[in-house]
Amino acid sequence: MADDPKATGDDPEAAPEEPSKKGSLLRDYVKAEVMVQLAIAIPAGCLIGWLLGAWLDRHFHQNWIGILGIVLGAVGGFMQMFLAASRYLKDNK
Repeated sequence: MADDPKATGDDPEAAPEEPSKKGSLLRDYVKAEVMVQLAIAIPAGCLIGWLLGAWLDRHFHQNWIGILGIVLGAVGGFMQMFLAASRYLKDNK
């Protein structure tokens, strides 16, 4: 058995070891997390902008700040979505 190349690992024709499935599973979770970020960015931005705008409307007795908050939240959501998508595309190159 000492002369068996498969036992010593010296066989050049031996199949290479399989890549770690744990690392590929982690990469799949990261990809899924990026996709969830893309789906949540705009609605979350609009909701936060609306809530802050509504609070400022009540505080300053105005009616237009809530609308501005929704618009600014949507712009922030688009920016977050663009940054997350560009990071995702950069990582996959």
